[in-house]
Amino acid sequence: MEMHQVRYFLAVSRALNFTRAAEQCHVAQPSLTRAIKQLEGELGSELFRRERNFTHMTEFGQRMLPHLQQCYDCAATAKELATTLKTGAVAPVSIALSTAIELTLLVPHLKELVRAFEGLELRLLRGSPPDVLDVLKKGDADIAVAGPMRDAWDRLDSWPLFTEHFCLAVNKAHPLAKRSAIEPEDLSNEHLLWRTYCEHAAELEEFLKKRKLHTAINHKVASEHDLLALVEANLGVGVLPSSAPRSKDTKFIPINGLDLGRTVYLYSVAGRQRSPAATALIKLMRAADWSDFST
Repeated sequence: MEMHQVRYFLAVSRALNFTRAAEQCHVAQPSLTRAIKQLEGELGSELFRRERNFTHMTEFGQRMLPHLQQCYDCAATAKELATTLKTGAVAPVSIALSTAIELTLLVPHLKELVRAFEGLELRLLRGSPPDVLDVLKKGDADIAVAGPMRDAWDRLDSWPLFTEHFCLAVNKAHPLAKRSAIEPEDLSNEHLLWRTYCEHAAELEEFLKKRKLHTAINHKVASEHDLLALVEANLGVGVLPSSAPRSKDTKFIPINGLDLGRTVYLYSVAGRQRSPAATALIKLMRAADWSDFST
């Protein structure tokens, strides 16, 4: 089935006249008639009946009409979208973020991207580092921002953005908020908010075990925002990277002896064709000054 056959069929269905339909399609009537006959042959039944000067649709043609109309509309939409993508009128960018990475890190660069590409369409994906790697492999994301990837892939390009340490986040009304730094033992009997999604959760757990520290209660949270909401409500304390967002009610305090840090990377797939917008975002992020986040 060819799209010009569908277009001719739709024209005849509206005009119920082969001559007028041919004029509307800017084609000779024999060519239009031949195309309709070919379509009928492919579908296996008559679409129209011509009785002298009267043309009408068969019941079969009436049943085919909505389906062929939908088929034609979808093809036209696909063609229009392809044109807008080619000309840059639509600039899609898919970004995969590790759950432990704050979107606020990217916001200044996304603002620049919006200024450069009026048709920018963002798609944000979230997941664990293995999830992030998986969407990159499948081509569902153009770029990714995450901590170190444990499973190496030879096609993965990576650029380190900054390295940071972890601190204790507390409510300003909490007794520990008066300290400029705390000792690991100060975490004993605290309500610790556990970042189950963090790539370094196992290392933090090992740090506590080596010092035989036991927290009063462990609250498990699945997102940075949930953890910070609990800190702001003074319902616990949490160990967070220094780039995590802060509010007027929270304070970040260094933990003596906690040599725990992470490097945040920008990832992409080597050799894969990228959209102009995705390429521009990579250049913006690689050229950016990340010193405010480095510790």
